[in-house]
Amino acid sequence: MKVLLPGGPRAFKAVWWEAGSVRMIDQRLLPERFEILTCRSAEEVAKAIEDMAVRGAPAIGVAAAYGVALASLGTSPTAAIARLKRTRPTGRDLFHALDWMAARISTGADPVREAEAYARSVEEACRQIGVVGEPLLRDGARVLTHCNAGALATVDHGTVTAPLRRAHELGRRLFVWVSETRPRLQGARLTAWELGQEGIDHAILADAASGMLLARGDVDLVLVGADRITASGDFANKIGTYEKAVLAKEHGVPFYVAAPRSTFDFSLDQGAEIPIEERSEVEVTEVGGVRVANPGSRAFNPAFDVTPARYVTGYITEIGVIRPDQVRSLAPRDGP
Repeated sequence: MKVLLPGGPRAFKAVWWEAGSVRMIDQRLLPERFEILTCRSAEEVAKAIEDMAVRGAPAIGVAAAYGVALASLGTSPTAAIARLKRTRPTGRDLFHALDWMAARISTGADPVREAEAYARSVEEACRQIGVVGEPLLRDGARVLTHCNAGALATVDHGTVTAPLRRAHELGRRLFVWVSETRPRLQGARLTAWELGQEGIDHAILADAASGMLLARGDVDLVLVGADRITASGDFANKIGTYEKAVLAKEHGVPFYVAAPRSTFDFSLDQGAEIPIEERSEVEVTEVGGVRVANPGSRAFNPAFDVTPARYVTGYITEIGVIRPDQVRSLAPRDGP
C-alpha cells in the first residue's frame, strides 16, 4: 500500500516477516501516527491480534501464520497454534491459516517459508479481486462501504479497496462514502486514511446517515468485506453491515461482498452458526479514552453482525463474481 511520509511516498504491507520477527503497521495509532510494531514471539502476535494492532480477517490469518513460524524457531508450534486460535472467534481466515500451517509443518516443511508462501497467496488473491471487481465500477460511480477492508486488513491491495484502487489507476472517477463504523471507527480512521493515501475522493459519514443516502439515490453500489461466509452465503462482517444490506435491497442498490475463498467456511451452513465476538463495553462508552456515556450505564458491544444471503447481489472473489446460489459450488470436493 502507498504511505505518504515526510520523505515521500513509500510502499508498505500491513504485516510482514523481517529478520526473525513479525512486523506490522500498528493500526491502533492511525491516522494520528504511523508506527511499526515488532513481535518476537507467538504470544506477542496473539496479543497484537487481540488488541487489534493488526485486524481484518486476511491480515489476522497472515499474522497468525507468522506467529506459528516464530514459535517453530524455538519450541513446538502446537501450543502456539492453540493460543492463536483463541484470539478472535469470528473471522474464518485465522483458522484457515493456522490449519494450513499445521498441515505443512507436519510434513517437515520450513515454517518461515510456508508462512511467507501463505502471505503471498493472500496478496495475490486480493490483487485478483481487484481485477474481477473493477468492471463493476463505472466512471463516476458512487460507492458506499463499511469498516475497513483495505490493504491494512489484508496485507496489501485490500478486498473492497482492490477494485477501487484498480479503477482509480485506470483513470476512472470514483467517490466513496466511508461509513464511520462505530464503535472503533475503522471506517473514519482506517479506510479514509487508505483512500487519502491513494488519492481517491471520499467523504466520511455517520453510520446512521447511510439510509438517507441510499433513499436519495446517492449510492450506485454498496461494497463491503467479510469475516466469514457460510455455505448458504450468509456472512458475518463488522457490526452495522446488516442494516446497510437491508436498506440497499429496499432501494434497489446492488450490494456486493468482496472476499477471498479462504473466508468461505463450508463447515457452517447458516449464518446463525457463526460465532459472534463480543468486545469490551469500554469501546462503546469511551472515545479516545474519555467516557462519553452516562456514568453507570452499561453497553452491548457485538463486533459483528450476520447478513443473510438474500440481500447479497454477488461475492467478488479471486475466481470471479459468485451469485448467492453458486456459493456451494465453491466447496472443496473432499469436504469442508
